Amino acid sequence: MGALGNCFVVFLLCFFSSFALAIRFHQVLWDEDQEIAMVTLGGVRDVENNQNSVEIEELARFAVDEHNREENALLEFARVVKAKEQVVAGTLHHLTLEAIDAGIKKLYEAKVWTKPWLNHKELQEFKHTGDGESASFTSADLGAKRDGHETGWRAVPTNDPVVQAAANHAVTAINNMCDCIVTLELLEIQHAKAAVE
Repeated sequence: MGALGNCFVVFLLCFFSSFALAIRFHQVLWDEDQEIAMVTLGGVRDVENNQNSVEIEELARFAVDEHNREENALLEFARVVKAKEQVVAGTLHHLTLEAIDAGIKKLYEAKVWTKPWLNHKELQEFKHTGDGESASFTSADLGAKRDGHETGWRAVPTNDPVVQAAANHAVTAINNMCDCIVTLELLEIQHAKAAVE
């Protein structure tokens, strides 16, 4: 790869880091006199009035079923208490749900990553809210937790699925914005960082 290729790779890596972790897009549409806020890329937002929508309930049931399968548990889904979502090369759904464990209702937090265009659902995290597991590492947070870490930028694994998805999304976004003859293709992620604020 020549000097021009190396410069281009450096540019893309800087763009991916900035795009995926630092830059936030916010669009506002006006519908008559009502302001409708669009999704902030990478930001977690509440799912208003939809906690008990069919889609959210299906995701919560999926989370409980996957947890039961992975942990050989017997939790029974009861209801969704709260729902938030985050746009990350798909949607990461942050669900607070109630499930019955041995006849006792308990609260759990689950993160379900969906990519509707691929018909893909994946349970990223599932934990009882009463457990002291909040400091556990999951790929969804890329190791960029506040507890025990200084604020600022930290290196994260380039092979993490969330980093890979963000990089692929960035390449797709660049290709969509550019009126170029040649389209870009992601070859390798050489370095990735996450911001802890």
